[in-house]
Amino acid sequence: MAGSHHDKHVLPELRAGVSTLTLCLLTAEQADEYYALIDRNREHLTQYGDYQALAASDYETAHAELLNDPSPSLRCGVLLHSALIGRVDLVAVNPPKYGLGYWLDREATGHGYATAACRALIEYGANVLGATDVFAGVTHGNGKSGAVLTRLGFQVAEVFGTYTRYHRALVASPCAYPA
Repeated sequence: MAGSHHDKHVLPELRAGVSTLTLCLLTAEQADEYYALIDRNREHLTQYGDYQALAASDYETAHAELLNDPSPSLRCGVLLHSALIGRVDLVAVNPPKYGLGYWLDREATGHGYATAACRALIEYGANVLGATDVFAGVTHGNGKSGAVLTRLGFQVAEVFGTYTRYHRALVASPCAYPA
């Protein structure tokens, strides 16, 4: 049954709809590149108050995170020309309901990469994992992240003191499941 479990080794490299932009599982083998990405984006990651723990992490903490199997959630690296420029996660909160998290290198923002990467992972979640709903939270003031979600068809579900929760109901492709 789709969505009942997920083997982290099954996810293929996903093309993200933008030339040379792909998603792949983010693993400990990419720890050096991942830590370098975090290190050069510490200010960017915390400008709205979010990603404080990630921005404060040292190499050992970042590497340990990548050693931890997130299954059934998906932790993906966003690659442009095979270089790591960000991360997008599909978090198995209560399958078939998932959470979405994403961030890009500050130099990679404004090119549509976050929208394309999130779209590819959401489609994978709907068509392969059987996801029916995706939620995401955006810290107040982070209008660019809210705009990504709006472009992806999310709607505001609830406003809290420090962030806004967005929701998108998913419909799997009719071709995804054999009759």
